Amino acid sequence: MTQLVDEYDLIIVGAGIVGCAAAKAFGTDGRRVLLLERDLSEPDRIVGELLQPGGVNALKSLGLEGCLDGIDGIPCYGYGVIRHEQLVEIPYPVDEYTEKQAIGKSFHHGRFIQNLRKAAMATENVIVKEFTVNTLVKDEEKVIGVSGQSKEGEESKYYAPLTLVADGIFSKFRRDFTTKTPDVKSNFVGFLIDDIVLPMPNHGHVILAQPSPILMYQVSTHQTRILVDIPGKLPSASNGELQSYMEERIAPQLPESIRDNFMIALQKETLRSMPNGFLPPSINQCNGMIVLGDAMNIRHPLTGGGMTVAFNDVVLLRELLSYENVPSFTETDLILQQMTSFHWKRKRYCTAINVLAMALYRLFAAEENLDLQVLQRGCFSYFQLGGECVNGPVGLLSGLIQRPMTLVYHFFAVAIYAIYLEMKRNGWSKFHMNVIMLFSVLYTACVTILPYLWSETKY
Repeated sequence: MTQLVDEYDLIIVGAGIVGCAAAKAFGTDGRRVLLLERDLSEPDRIVGELLQPGGVNALKSLGLEGCLDGIDGIPCYGYGVIRHEQLVEIPYPVDEYTEKQAIGKSFHHGRFIQNLRKAAMATENVIVKEFTVNTLVKDEEKVIGVSGQSKEGEESKYYAPLTLVADGIFSKFRRDFTTKTPDVKSNFVGFLIDDIVLPMPNHGHVILAQPSPILMYQVSTHQTRILVDIPGKLPSASNGELQSYMEERIAPQLPESIRDNFMIALQKETLRSMPNGFLPPSINQCNGMIVLGDAMNIRHPLTGGGMTVAFNDVVLLRELLSYENVPSFTETDLILQQMTSFHWKRKRYCTAINVLAMALYRLFAAEENLDLQVLQRGCFSYFQLGGECVNGPVGLLSGLIQRPMTLVYHFFAVAIYAIYLEMKRNGWSKFHMNVIMLFSVLYTACVTILPYLWSETKY
């Protein structure tokens, strides 16, 4: 028998990063919020473990900075990029709000989520239930609630004039919102390594390996996460292909100081994978429904920008759907107008993070493409110049610089510098080859970044 339940102002599907933050924001604003999550036990994921400084700032503006405490998290002061055993430091810039060096935080994803859930549960006007949403309840074309079942199997329907769907990368409700689907580029294979000392403690590490990059960052006092990007089809774990791939192709490319620990962990840890893809944002124009988070917009996790975008989305949405702007969530036309504003206003912070993640991944996963290899070498050398050649790119990556044109400037500055270095290496004796290379590399740079920029300008 289906149980009918009283109406709420807002139903949120998914108690993850976006769901918990939105529940806190709108509950504090006086809205009656129902937060539904299929499984309230601590999640165990291999991504969503490094929050950039721009995300930390957004978390503070939501009153959730305390969620970073008590989880054995590690302060992060920037990145170290390793190429052919050369290491370049890319420190976070000075935060204009604190006038101190910006700081990110890395942690176990599940511990952070549990703190966010506790914060949501402690918020007045918010009710959290363990409940599996199976379908959206519609009145003609308008979403008016959700239907599903509790952990005990009891079927129920909950009603609200507005439903916020934040059910993640594998969203089963995305198709009600857009025809776009994630374009999966590769997979991360990850596991934890105990008690190793990274080349640069308190920094994220990117190793420019073949065929694609490797990430490492400390998530607790004694554990470090390693994520190996594998483009194309993932080798089978069941027949040992994945294990052999890690031993034969990846281990030799790691810094010697951590190679032995890598091999030990490889024997005892379960190798887990997560797809990496791209899903450009779409405008929210569904009556009675909003889609946020990875259900709506995905970028490669190479730059760790997902949570920064998510928290900033909630900050912006709270402002646009405040009581002053939308007195009641029953005012559907007004909400649709505000969601159009949301789509364009979020470009300020999400465009640089989305495009940087995809363009940088293409450079760092150059494989056998000679032009991309030129750009990769040029990018590493550009970082070695220091100063603004580091401050600009890492400011974008950290979410502190929210100017897409700054990204365009630095990307093509890298391309021009890469061409200059290649010409210098070839010398005048290969002038004709240099001319061909100039146009070829410039073309590759354009097709690397411009399609992603274009995707940000569309609905």
